[in-house]
Amino acid sequence: MKRTLAILVLLLVSFAGCKEHTEQPADPQPRVEGEVIVFPAGAHEPESIASLEVKQQLAPPVRLNGRLTWDEDRTVRIYTPFAGRVERILAQPGQPVHKGQALAVMASPEFGQAQADAGRSRSDFALAEKNLARVRELAEHGVAAAKELQTAQAEYERTRSELERTQRRLTLYGGSRDRIDQTYTVASPLTGTVVEKNINPGQELRPDQMVSNAPPLFVITDPSTLWAQIDATEKDLGKIRTGKVVTIRTPAYRDESFPAKVTAISDFLDPSTRTLKVRALLDNAQHKLKGEMFVTAEIDADNEMVLLVPARSVFFQGGQHYVFIDEGGGKFSRREVMTDDVYGEQIEIAKGLREGDKVVTQGSLMLQQILKPRRVQK
Repeated sequence: MKRTLAILVLLLVSFAGCKEHTEQPADPQPRVEGEVIVFPAGAHEPESIASLEVKQQLAPPVRLNGRLTWDEDRTVRIYTPFAGRVERILAQPGQPVHKGQALAVMASPEFGQAQADAGRSRSDFALAEKNLARVRELAEHGVAAAKELQTAQAEYERTRSELERTQRRLTLYGGSRDRIDQTYTVASPLTGTVVEKNINPGQELRPDQMVSNAPPLFVITDPSTLWAQIDATEKDLGKIRTGKVVTIRTPAYRDESFPAKVTAISDFLDPSTRTLKVRALLDNAQHKLKGEMFVTAEIDADNEMVLLVPARSVFFQGGQHYVFIDEGGGKFSRREVMTDDVYGEQIEIAKGLREGDKVVTQGSLMLQQILKPRRVQK
């Protein structure tokens, strides 16, 4: 019995060892021929690879970043033409104002001097007018010489010009012609909204503040129109022209778009950012949009046809962009391409592909791993 049991155990161990050493048939391995990968028939890898035929299609709109600013054609920054002290402030930010409305009142000896100059010029003119009439009458009777008449006429013209100058200066700045009150009123030169105020009661002001880059006393603008300042690149120049309508979008109104017309294109690139400034005029009659909002501008590509591939199909190695082409029958080739604009999850291919090529959209990483030991050929 013991001998029989030993024989049975030996047979079982031998059978198990033979089973463990039974080799499974290996999957066929792909061949690498230069930049081409060939999977033999029956290989499992091609089942996980997906491809898409490339076709010419309309180029999507170009999306550029920008921001909204005040329409400078309808915006004024107010400084004081006279030195003085702020007595009262009559307008606050956000307040609508009309043309000529008082914004602040200043006590200004300089303005009082302008009023005094106007009063003196009135007196001088009245005296010169009377003197000219007297000399002219004397000249008619042969009592006054012609030289005296000429002198009186010259003095009359001088005082008349000085009166006109001083009166118009007062009219320009809204001063009283009848009294000297040294009170200068800062008034709005246009109808709009106060968007900025930089003065306080009791503050001393001087005309040279504008030269020293001090902030203006008030900023008045008409917000019914805005400027969209758009940052474009060199390659976008062919799609932008004056008069073209672009679409403005903002995260504040995700379901709305706002048309704007390109009114100006900069003649130079910013040397630090390599961007080109483009200005578009935007209708804001409903006052939905606000100054300094960040926006995106969509510029139509004018029916340009391009080749687009999914972004996941393109990979970067050795300073070049590549895609894999499905040539059918388990054959895949790596091809160098030149990329252009990026449109969301799609990339424009400028060179290296033809319409009808089948680009691998899934499995590019696996194919690249097969070629990884090989250097990128240039």
